[in-house]
Amino acid sequence: MKYVLYVFALVVLLSGCRATNQLSLYQQLDGQQGIEKLVDSFINQIGHDSKILEYFKQANVAHFRQGFISHLCSVTDGPCSYTGDSMIDIHTGMNISEKDFNRVVELLINAMDEQQIPQRLQNTLLERLAPMRSEVINI
Repeated sequence: MKYVLYVFALVVLLSGCRATNQLSLYQQLDGQQGIEKLVDSFINQIGHDSKILEYFKQANVAHFRQGFISHLCSVTDGPCSYTGDSMIDIHTGMNISEKDFNRVVELLINAMDEQQIPQRLQNTLLERLAPMRSEVINI
């Protein structure tokens, strides 16, 4: 009988782990509300970095905010489709250096830390954004 209880407890624990893995990244980031908080933290990080802020001097912050929220929603398997400009269209002519690109990634990580997003989720999000790197640097 004792053995049956241990097996049952193990099955319950493992099924709980499996259920967590079935949640989309969007859900794990707390959905729309979580993504909005992350984007707001990211914008705040940019606003306090004079070098990176230069790239945004002509930007409409409200437009950037909404576009990045939509982009992250789509990238994280949320219930939306990103219909904004391509990364190439947005970044062409900005001549973003690799150093500055890496700094923006650091600012995004800072924002995720600020929002207490677990490291595992941070890595998953960065992994999904990484393929766009070549569409941003020096174009």
